[in-house]
Amino acid sequence: MNGCRIKGRAVSSTLIIEMTDSAALMNDPPALRSRLQDDGYLFLKGVLPRAAVLAARREVFERLVQVGEVRAPAEAGIATGGSRRAEEATDLGGFWKSVSEGAGLRALSHGGAMTRIMDTIFGEAPRPQDYMFLRAAVPGRATGLHFDYPFFTRAHDRVVTVWTPIGAVPVSDGPLVVVENSHRYRDLIDPMIGFDIAKDSTRKADFGSDAISFAEQRGTRLLTQNFDAGDIALFGMYTAHGSLDNCSPVGRVRLSCDVRWQPQSLPIDERYFGDDPRGTTGVGYGELNGAKPLTQEWHVR
Repeated sequence: MNGCRIKGRAVSSTLIIEMTDSAALMNDPPALRSRLQDDGYLFLKGVLPRAAVLAARREVFERLVQVGEVRAPAEAGIATGGSRRAEEATDLGGFWKSVSEGAGLRALSHGGAMTRIMDTIFGEAPRPQDYMFLRAAVPGRATGLHFDYPFFTRAHDRVVTVWTPIGAVPVSDGPLVVVENSHRYRDLIDPMIGFDIAKDSTRKADFGSDAISFAEQRGTRLLTQNFDAGDIALFGMYTAHGSLDNCSPVGRVRLSCDVRWQPQSLPIDERYFGDDPRGTTGVGYGELNGAKPLTQEWHVR
């Protein structure tokens, strides 16, 4: 795959390959679950209604047009390079909560199509967290390598992250990247057991090394896709992942959301559920990078 960059470095075509499309296994749930267990992730192409994806995209970007961060037409998602968000939204967390709870976005992220997919994944009734990690990444932004375990396993580890591109996200725009077979890295996973990012301020979830160097040292590969509207990727708490750099040549904002799902029968981590979920650190949506104006740098946890 060409055009992939991480922390400004070009990724060799021998180090990065396309994720395997498992959408054909949706009609064979045992095989689908086996694939998830074996590979540590699933890429499901075209499983969500394209119209719902594009409606959610338009809804979110229209809010960013209103605060001067995205140019009209909203659905193109082209950054202006400026922002009036801090001036027009006195409560940045409240603003991002309202964007994250838009009716069109929630119909996509928590609606019937997604629920049916997750019912198939778990083999029982699923339940999504109400708290959403919505990300609008301008060119130059990326997410470092990490496991999700330190954030979401306070109650149990039968939690699955669903990463949804809200519109097309080619490799030039910084999509999700997964480390092949990282769910088998016991030397990293075993010392992580019991690590709660909100309770231990002496550690970070971020690996601190770029994905290229990490993959080279491990003798493994990175997995990604040229994602289209309707695609999703999902993985468990022990799969290392991050993103490519957004290097969009036209200044396009990469829009995506993460929602965590679990079996309905299991206990919940109350931080992520309810009408006013408090999130990982207890301050609600204000803790998220998404709550920051697009002109501000992201923090690293």
